[in-house]
Amino acid sequence: MKYLILFCEFFQNRNNGIIFAAFYIQKKQERLTGMKRTILGLMTIAGLSLFISCNNTNTKPESSSTAETIRQREDGTISLKLDKADCYADLADRSDNTAEWNVVVSKSGRYSVWISSATLDTTDLKYKNSVMVNVQDKMIQARPDCDRIIRNSSDVPYPYFRADSFIGSLYLQDTGHFYIQVTSEMILPKDYSINESSSADIAKLISVSFMPEIR
Repeated sequence: MKYLILFCEFFQNRNNGIIFAAFYIQKKQERLTGMKRTILGLMTIAGLSLFISCNNTNTKPESSSTAETIRQREDGTISLKLDKADCYADLADRSDNTAEWNVVVSKSGRYSVWISSATLDTTDLKYKNSVMVNVQDKMIQARPDCDRIIRNSSDVPYPYFRADSFIGSLYLQDTGHFYIQVTSEMILPKDYSINESSSADIAKLISVSFMPEIR
């Protein structure tokens, strides 16, 4: 009888052990299944993020400005008004103020580059730094002087004068669509009024012109 009782207890403990082992294996399998689902979900999210990122990389960001494409005139002149440009202008630190135009160049050749400024002083334009002009991987720079004064110009309000300054010459070999960039501390915000009292001590860059050189 004693052995029978011991055998029953052993059999019962064995069954409990089997039940516990089966329960443990089932829980482990459920946990592994949950982990697989989590990993699969994370891989799916990562794949979608990579796909969206690649699409965004291949898409040109939209500009918030109203810049338009400038086309070269029949006589070869490229006239770039500041109000037609994409501008970055910071009055607190004007050293990196930049204007950029989308330009279609139809005629190759050498061009004289001029900038026009609105000024009250016809002897000193108050430019502290050189103006930099970049186009087709070429760059010229110069500190503007009063090379030519235009009185009663429609480009500036009274009592300002328009001052034209020669920056240098560039040879444009290729034709097509290009970006022309100009960097100067005298590129001011578009809503900046040169009628303000503080403007008496500064000039404002208003345009850039590429004039074809005739030999």
